[in-house]
Amino acid sequence: MHERERHRIILSAIQEKPVITVQDIAELTEASEATIRRDIASLHVQGKLRRVRGGAEAMHPPQIGQLAARSFRVSESVNIDKKRAIARRAVELCDEGDSVIINGGTTTFQMVHFMSARRLQVMTNSFAIAEHLVKHSKNTVTIPGGAIYREQSLILSPFDNDAIRNFYARRMFIGAQGVGPLGVMEADALVIQSEQKLMHQAEELIVMVDSSKFSRRSSLILCPLDRVTTVITDDGVTDDAARMIEDAGVKLIIAGAAAAADIAKEDSSSAT
Repeated sequence: MHERERHRIILSAIQEKPVITVQDIAELTEASEATIRRDIASLHVQGKLRRVRGGAEAMHPPQIGQLAARSFRVSESVNIDKKRAIARRAVELCDEGDSVIINGGTTTFQMVHFMSARRLQVMTNSFAIAEHLVKHSKNTVTIPGGAIYREQSLILSPFDNDAIRNFYARRMFIGAQGVGPLGVMEADALVIQSEQKLMHQAEELIVMVDSSKFSRRSSLILCPLDRVTTVITDDGVTDDAARMIEDAGVKLIIAGAAAAADIAKEDSSSAT
């Protein structure tokens, strides 16, 4: 990852909580801790953050009342090739004319790049997904009512009387903070409330996670594994994680490195 991109991720991340550690940033950027320390030192000299022992803090504290979920900008470029490959396999599951629900997230967002030629009925609580599909596709797009959370690009409402209850979907596609033996995990109670409302309207639940999510945990469980129909991940998934998914009776689809390489090649060709 280029230095400029790492700096953008670091500056976005420190707006989410008072202090972020070197280890946290290294995990986000997949860079070494030594590289991250140099980045923090450089940004400190530029006056863009404060260097503290073991990490960094924002020059101005985060706003109160934000979601616990990581911001869209921070997560968007993390494991981007794997997310693209996973997203392409997800779109391949959709038949023309299908009604689908796509939950907000940076992995599910990558689906939009493979939906431009499709004509699907889409319900999404993602402002970013809705905006892209309206501008760049023929898909019909429905969004629920609610407040827009800018950092996560989500539209969330605590009320039951919104458009969600009138929408039926054959499949719902979601990302997750983590996947473990107890189920699919998320970081924020309001996000879980929204996702569970959407899940009631779909026959099948498709979980889209890169392989790193099998080693991550969160304090909140969205649903048990037996509610999931299919998990799509990359070929970095461990044998233990794959066995856990299959033992739960869940279909496992692996988007291999070859698929990610093909997508990268296509992106490079379209850019020239």
